[in-house]
Amino acid sequence: MNRRSLLALPVLALPAIARAQSFPDRTITLVSGFAPGGSTDVTARLIADRMQGFLGPNGRVVVENRPGASGTVASDWLRRLPPDGHVLMLCEASSHALFPNAMQGGTRFNPIDDFTHVAVVANGPLIMVAKPDFPAANAAEAVQKLRSGPQDDLPYASSGVGSIPHFAGEAIAASLGLGGKFPHVPYRSGGLMVESIARGETAWGVAVLASAAGQVRDNRVRGMAITGRERFPAFPDIPTLAESGMPGFDIGNWFAIVGPARMPAPVTATLNRAINSALADPQLRERFVTAGITAYDQPNTPADARAFFQAELAKFKGVVDQTGVRLESL
Repeated sequence: MNRRSLLALPVLALPAIARAQSFPDRTITLVSGFAPGGSTDVTARLIADRMQGFLGPNGRVVVENRPGASGTVASDWLRRLPPDGHVLMLCEASSHALFPNAMQGGTRFNPIDDFTHVAVVANGPLIMVAKPDFPAANAAEAVQKLRSGPQDDLPYASSGVGSIPHFAGEAIAASLGLGGKFPHVPYRSGGLMVESIARGETAWGVAVLASAAGQVRDNRVRGMAITGRERFPAFPDIPTLAESGMPGFDIGNWFAIVGPARMPAPVTATLNRAINSALADPQLRERFVTAGITAYDQPNTPADARAFFQAELAKFKGVVDQTGVRLESL
């Protein structure tokens, strides 16, 4: 921007431009809407640690946990903050794609209009797991067993009513023409639901891969199929449901960074470059896989991120409509 164009700008715009050009001028807070230790928290800490190296001398990034209602409390809080780029959130599919569709009356925030979409960070695959003696040799046979039943003898577990694994389990049933036929046993966490399957208390379930990977490796539960569109690098022999008799099935979690709406474009661009530079780091990508997630590797400008949110919002509307499940509250 030259001197003549600066003189043409309104006086009130100059301080905003100066702030954007000096960004960041203090520590950036990256909020996680979940408690420490889960996949969202781990992802937030991994990306924060790596991206701060691309933000200059004042580019320290710290993670703050604001758990509540699966990320919706933090999302509603974030949208009310000044849009200066110094407070961001690592959100996920549940708060910004599933719940706006599934909750009666929607969420208090609009996942598109109330945020600046900075960049998509990672995909968080889900996995269909089954008890050790589940009567199927592979994923295709597991799908056939679910189809043939009897469904009352095949209760499935999830990490809680309204969770993405819950909706994925109901979507599997609906895709088989058996919506509502499988008894649903919700647990308070992914770890507890996987343990229930390992003990044979429930026959099968859908889990966040990060919660189930250890049990799958130790053969305490059987990893039957990935519910997303691609196999996971650490488990290349586990097929997708789409490969196993359920064409087109694609439900998974994801993580993205957003800020309050109307963040200055130069600030958003600076953050976007830092995130994409971090995601190109082979060490970070390897640490992601170890944590049960994969780095996002599609076009990832702020405009791309906004379009991604719009597409995922529409996709999860289809999931909610297919299952018929609606949530009164979280």
